[in-house]
Formats: sequence, C-alpha cells, structure tokens
Amino acid sequence: MITERPAHGRPPGIPEPVRVNTARPIARRTVAGVLRAYLALTKPRIVELLLITTVPTMMLAARGWPGLRLVGVVVLGGALAAGAASALNCYLDRDIDQLMRRTKRRPLPAHTVTPRSALVFGLVLAAVSLVLMAAFTNWLATAMTAAAIAYYDLIYTLWLKRRTPQNTFWGGICGAAPVLIGWAAVTGSVEPLGWALFAVVFFWQMPHFYALAVRYKDDYARAGIPMLPVVRSAARVNREIMIFTVLTVAASLAAWPLGLGPVYGVAAALSGALFLLEASGLVRRTRRGEPAKPMRLFHASVTYLTIVFVAVAVDALL
Repeated sequence: MITERPAHGRPPGIPEPVRVNTARPIARRTVAGVLRAYLALTKPRIVELLLITTVPTMMLAARGWPGLRLVGVVVLGGALAAGAASALNCYLDRDIDQLMRRTKRRPLPAHTVTPRSALVFGLVLAAVSLVLMAAFTNWLATAMTAAAIAYYDLIYTLWLKRRTPQNTFWGGICGAAPVLIGWAAVTGSVEPLGWALFAVVFFWQMPHFYALAVRYKDDYARAGIPMLPVVRSAARVNREIMIFTVLTVAASLAAWPLGLGPVYGVAAALSGALFLLEASGLVRRTRRGEPAKPMRLFHASVTYLTIVFVAVAVDALL
C-alpha cells in the first residue's frame, strides 16, 4: 500500500512528502523486544525532561517536601500522561516518521508494533493517568493533565505541526504544562511564581527545538513538515533563537523576586549567561559560514533547564 499525506492546505514552499511503500509485515518479536518497542513509544527522554521541571515546582509550591504519596502520584500520573501523548503522537505521525532518518526506527515505521496496538496503548495510558490524578490530586491538576494530552495530540500533532512554521511556539504550551500541573496538584491553584516558571519552560522550548530542527532540516523537508528552518532563512532562525533565549533567561530572572532565594538567583544568572553564550556561538558560526553545530545548543539547553530547576528545588528546601 502506498501512503502519502494529501497536499491540500500545504503551506507555500513546502515540498511534497516522499511516497513510501508501507506494505510490510510486522517483524517477528521476542518478549523483550516487544517491551522495548512499547517503552520507545512513550519517548522516555521526553518524560524524563518533563519530570525534571515538575518535582521542583511541587517542592516550591509546598515550600518544602510536599509528601511522598503526592509526589509519587504526580510523577507516575505525569509520566503516564506524557507517555500516552507520545504514543498517540507516534500513531498520528506514522506517515511522516517513516520518511525521516531520525524517526524511521521508531516502533511503527519499523513495524515492531501495529498502529492499532499503539493507539490502544496510548489511550489506556491516558485513561490510567487521569484516573490516578483524579483520585489522588484535585480537579484542576486533572483537568490540566487531560488538556495537555489533548492539546499535544489534537492541536499540535494533527494541525499545527503540519501547517505552520509557528508550530514550535504554540506547541510550547503543552510542553510547559507540567509546571502548572505540579503546582496545581499541591495547592489547587497556580500562583504568579508558578506562571513565571511556566514562562521559563515555554520560552526555553524555542531555542531547544529550533536547534534540533536545524540539525534535521532535511528530514523535516523530506516529510513536508514546515519547521522554521525549512521554510525560513538561517538569519530568521538565528534571530528567533536569540530572542527566545533572551526571553528564557529574562523569565528565569523575573521569577527570582517572586519568592525564590539567592541559590536560585545565582544559578539562574550564571547558567543563563552560559546559555546565551552558546546561542550566540551558533549564530556567529552560521554567519561565518562555519558548521553551525546546533546540537551543542540543544544539549546546552537541557543542562540549563536542569540547573535552573535543581536550584528551584534547593531553594524550596532551604
């Protein structure tokens, strides 16, 4: 069977996706192989990154340790929710994942899991996560969890990702949602400091994912996905990377006087300076015609976010 995403509604300048023959049988599998395939559907690295921001936020909201049971429920429920969103994303993106070198080894394009199995798996994970959140947290945290899953799969994956180069910006809402969910799980509401930390993660996603999109620009173009580096000039991409890196650092510093201490302030300032230095390095290399090395910024952004939220946790305990 030949599959192809229809051209109707394609943004100008985006090439047609490559036609791919998907009539392949499901590969023979061992139990260990099946387990690895289902784990891969959840994109564990993304889950890990989301939890890095959630637990420190809960500690800050509680001004200390919020309790083992609550942390355990939110960590488990959040991991299941993020895994569900990722599994459903794999199901919805199976047509383009097989076109990109970066994603063609995922379980669906590799034919180690059937599309129906991936869909059922994602829906079950989502249901379990929402039951856990509803039973042990509160209605606001549960509603935010449900909204984050729906937004990521129905708004971002099905619509934004395929139609506009602003997909990363608007998709950042669900990526930063764990901060709000963690705060709401502790207090039943979200205070200004919680929104400030949400802003840090929201703005951070642009330089983080733009760097990845620069690295895999040809992949996205082959799949017909209008990521910013595919449809805009390198100068435009660099400008947005610098703007959002500055906004990320500014948001982190703006959170300081809202209720954080000197450990956070020093960590946010120093790590922010290094983050800005790495972003400006990518811009300089591009302007000089040198290899951009975008993955340096990608990995530096992960280090930056980890340092900032570890500092949040330390300040909450102190």
